[in-house]
Amino acid sequence: MKTTTLFGTAVLAASLFGAMPAQADGDAAAGKKVFNKCRACHEAETDKDKVGPSLMTVYGRTAGTLESYLSKYSANMKELGAGGLVWDDANLTAYLRNPKEVVPKGKMAFPGLKSDEDLANVIAYLKADPKP
Repeated sequence: MKTTTLFGTAVLAASLFGAMPAQADGDAAAGKKVFNKCRACHEAETDKDKVGPSLMTVYGRTAGTLESYLSKYSANMKELGAGGLVWDDANLTAYLRNPKEVVPKGKMAFPGLKSDEDLANVIAYLKADPKP
Protein backbone atom coordinates (compact mmCIF):
# COMPACT_ATOMS: atom_id res chain seq x y z
CA MET A 1 0.00 0.00 0.00
CA LYS A 2 1.46 3.32 -1.05
CA THR A 3 0.52 5.24 2.12
CA THR A 4 1.99 2.56 4.38
CA THR A 5 5.24 2.71 2.43
CA LEU A 6 5.20 6.50 2.63
CA PHE A 7 4.65 6.33 6.39
CA GLY A 8 7.53 3.85 6.80
CA THR A 9 9.75 6.17 4.79
CA ALA A 10 8.75 9.12 6.98
CA VAL A 11 9.56 7.23 10.18
CA LEU A 12 12.89 6.05 8.75
CA ALA A 13 13.78 9.56 7.61
CA ALA A 14 12.81 11.00 10.99
CA SER A 15 14.98 8.48 12.80
CA LEU A 16 17.94 9.26 10.58
CA PHE A 17 17.60 12.98 11.23
CA GLY A 18 17.31 12.76 14.98
CA ALA A 19 13.56 12.99 15.52
CA MET A 20 13.35 9.85 17.59
CA PRO A 21 14.88 11.29 20.81
CA ALA A 22 11.42 12.72 21.45
CA GLN A 23 10.48 9.20 22.54
CA ALA A 24 12.46 9.81 25.71
CA ASP A 25 10.59 10.75 28.86
CA GLY A 26 8.97 14.12 28.59
CA ASP A 27 7.34 16.43 31.11
CA ALA A 28 3.54 16.15 30.93
CA ALA A 29 3.00 19.50 32.68
CA ALA A 30 5.23 21.23 30.14
CA GLY A 31 3.45 19.26 27.41
CA LYS A 32 0.12 20.71 28.53
CA LYS A 33 1.52 24.15 27.69
CA VAL A 34 2.77 22.93 24.31
CA PHE A 35 -0.67 21.44 23.66
CA ASN A 36 -2.09 24.99 23.72
CA LYS A 37 -0.95 25.12 20.07
CA CYS A 38 -3.39 22.26 19.38
CA ARG A 39 -6.42 23.40 21.40
CA ALA A 40 -8.11 25.35 18.60
CA CYS A 41 -8.80 22.03 16.86
CA HIS A 42 -8.37 19.28 19.50
CA GLU A 43 -9.39 18.37 23.04
CA ALA A 44 -7.22 16.11 25.18
CA GLU A 45 -8.98 16.29 28.53
CA THR A 46 -12.46 15.32 27.30
CA ASP A 47 -13.84 13.05 24.63
CA LYS A 48 -15.34 16.05 22.78
CA ASP A 49 -14.42 16.30 19.12
CA LYS A 50 -13.74 19.71 17.64
CA VAL A 51 -12.49 20.42 14.12
CA GLY A 52 -10.17 17.48 14.81
CA PRO A 53 -10.81 14.36 16.87
CA SER A 54 -10.48 14.22 20.63
CA LEU A 55 -6.96 13.20 21.60
CA MET A 56 -7.94 12.10 25.11
CA THR A 57 -7.20 8.45 24.38
CA VAL A 58 -5.00 8.85 21.33
CA TYR A 59 -1.96 7.03 22.75
CA GLY A 60 -2.17 3.39 21.68
CA ARG A 61 -5.14 4.03 19.37
CA THR A 62 -5.13 2.84 15.77
CA ALA A 63 -5.11 5.83 13.41
CA GLY A 64 -8.44 6.84 11.93
CA THR A 65 -10.60 4.74 14.25
CA LEU A 66 -12.12 7.03 16.89
CA GLU A 67 -15.80 6.09 16.64
CA SER A 68 -17.14 9.62 17.19
CA TYR A 69 -14.98 11.00 14.37
CA LEU A 70 -15.14 8.18 11.79
CA SER A 71 -17.08 10.12 9.17
CA LYS A 72 -14.63 13.04 9.33
CA TYR A 73 -11.23 11.32 8.96
CA SER A 74 -9.48 11.65 5.62
CA ALA A 75 -9.35 8.54 3.47
CA ASN A 76 -5.57 8.71 3.83
CA MET A 77 -5.76 8.54 7.65
CA LYS A 78 -8.20 5.62 7.51
CA GLU A 79 -5.91 3.78 5.06
CA LEU A 80 -2.95 4.19 7.41
CA GLY A 81 -5.00 2.84 10.31
CA ALA A 82 -6.14 -0.11 8.21
CA GLY A 83 -2.47 -0.69 7.41
CA GLY A 84 -1.63 -0.96 11.13
CA LEU A 85 -0.59 2.56 12.16
CA VAL A 86 -0.94 2.87 15.94
CA TRP A 87 -0.20 6.11 17.78
CA ASP A 88 2.84 5.20 19.89
CA ASP A 89 5.92 7.30 20.75
CA ALA A 90 7.65 6.84 17.39
CA ASN A 91 4.54 7.38 15.26
CA LEU A 92 3.33 10.39 17.24
CA THR A 93 6.82 11.89 17.04
CA ALA A 94 6.96 11.53 13.26
CA TYR A 95 3.41 12.81 12.78
CA LEU A 96 3.61 15.74 15.18
CA ARG A 97 6.95 16.79 13.71
CA ASN A 98 5.58 16.91 10.15
CA PRO A 99 1.95 15.83 9.70
CA LYS A 100 1.91 16.16 5.89
CA GLU A 101 4.97 13.95 5.56
CA VAL A 102 3.23 11.12 7.40
CA VAL A 103 -0.33 11.71 6.11
CA PRO A 104 0.14 13.66 2.85
CA LYS A 105 -3.58 13.85 2.06
CA GLY A 106 -4.67 14.33 5.66
CA LYS A 107 -6.79 17.22 6.88
CA MET A 108 -4.48 18.56 9.58
CA ALA A 109 -3.14 21.98 8.59
CA PHE A 110 -0.75 22.33 11.56
CA PRO A 111 2.85 22.54 10.28
CA GLY A 112 4.30 20.51 13.14
CA LEU A 113 6.48 20.86 16.22
CA LYS A 114 10.17 21.22 15.47
CA SER A 115 11.63 21.01 18.97
CA ASP A 116 12.51 17.53 20.28
CA GLU A 117 11.74 18.79 23.79
CA ASP A 118 8.27 20.03 22.78
CA LEU A 119 7.57 16.73 21.04
CA ALA A 120 8.60 14.68 24.07
CA ASN A 121 6.59 16.89 26.40
CA VAL A 122 3.38 16.93 24.37
CA ILE A 123 3.55 13.14 23.94
CA ALA A 124 4.03 12.76 27.70
CA TYR A 125 0.94 14.96 28.15
CA LEU A 126 -1.10 12.89 25.71
CA LYS A 127 -0.04 9.69 27.50
CA ALA A 128 -0.80 11.07 30.99
CA ASP A 129 -3.95 9.83 32.66
CA PRO A 130 -5.19 11.85 34.36
CA LYS A 131 -3.86 14.93 32.61
CA PRO A 132 -1.84 17.35 34.76
